[in-house]
Amino acid sequence: MKNQPFLQRLSYSLQGIRTAWRLEASFRFQSLMALAVVALLLALRPPAVWWALLLLNCGLVLAAELFNTSLEHALDHLHPELHPAIKVSKDCAAGAVLVFSLSAVGTFLAFLWSMLVKTSSPS
Repeated sequence: MKNQPFLQRLSYSLQGIRTAWRLEASFRFQSLMALAVVALLLALRPPAVWWALLLLNCGLVLAAELFNTSLEHALDHLHPELHPAIKVSKDCAAGAVLVFSLSAVGTFLAFLWSMLVKTSSPS
């Protein structure tokens, strides 16, 4: 599988995203929230730094969910029975998604606050 042409590698990546979309409710929800953020950015047209911060956070949450999904599927395939070490791995991966998600929410709240302050301050 090494040294495949770029388009082949790209197709594997897109297949992984489609699979996560199909199998994971969390990935679908997070993707829809990312689209909502993009729609809000388009509507409010904030400074570029907010675009960068919010899109970076959205990308990190989605990437973490993809890593979490891949880890869960690999571990379930390799060891379908419950095992304490596998539980730790899966819980830590889910915790990473939560940490990124909380960071994204915090950044989004800071964005909303800055937009509120901007619109309420006298010109």
